Amino acid sequence: MTAGQIHEPLAPGLTRVWELEKIVWEGDTPFQHVVIAQTEQGVSLFSDNDRQSTEFSQLVYHEALMVPALLLADQVRSVLVIGSSEGVVCQMAVAAGATKVDHVDIDEQAVKLCAEHLPYGYTLDELAEAERGEGPVRVHYTDGFGYLAEAAGRPERYDIVLVDLPDERPDDPEAQINRLYGADFLRQCKAVLAPGGVVVNQSGCPTLWRNETLATSWRRFNEVFETVAYYGSDEHEWAYLFGRADQVADPTELMVSRLAACGYRPVSIDAAALRAGATPPYHVRHSG
Repeated sequence: MTAGQIHEPLAPGLTRVWELEKIVWEGDTPFQHVVIAQTEQGVSLFSDNDRQSTEFSQLVYHEALMVPALLLADQVRSVLVIGSSEGVVCQMAVAAGATKVDHVDIDEQAVKLCAEHLPYGYTLDELAEAERGEGPVRVHYTDGFGYLAEAAGRPERYDIVLVDLPDERPDDPEAQINRLYGADFLRQCKAVLAPGGVVVNQSGCPTLWRNETLATSWRRFNEVFETVAYYGSDEHEWAYLFGRADQVADPTELMVSRLAACGYRPVSIDAAALRAGATPPYHVRHSG
């Protein structure tokens, strides 16, 4: 990062430059370098120079991640969220009718910084309540991989397991975050699902020059789950995968049929968007 700018790596030889109008907070947490800054897209969150969310586009991003999962799951009572420091998807789950949302994030400082400085997601009071476990959302500051291993031995099961993390790092095999993208991790997610439950993650970018992680995630999901649904956001640059342990003949039409009755009312997804975003890119589908 240079003064007043963040250079976000997109692909080999390709970066995106963010102009920072004002730095709200910058520093190192125990796990990442965090910048919260005012940009042309409003208050924006960056982790290790990667844009995580902006005031302008965060709702489109989070709805594309959560809404198809809300529609594909047979019930929405209990939800596990791993990552997603802002807390937006936890709030969506509660709006959809969930009575228990376990939010697991290893970076306590980052979660608190988001609540303090971002105009979306948790407020400081809401986060404090979730930390005390006094409402439907309960925050756990711990490693998601270890939390899932322990959860598998408990009787509770989740209708949705949502994983929202910074990107996988295939160029750095030793990166700890890679553990939370592999097939073994997806199997752990599957193991804590209730019948008719759904696992979802932010799976990568569909553009040809950035699709390596998406193609890898597509292969992993199809290895682990009987039903795999794809949703590529029509207004963002990300794509998402949804897995069920059982077979569903037409997951997209199932989602469309449930849209009108969904307790959470999306503002950026309708039936036409669900149908239009249901087919992965050619090179992802044919990636082996």
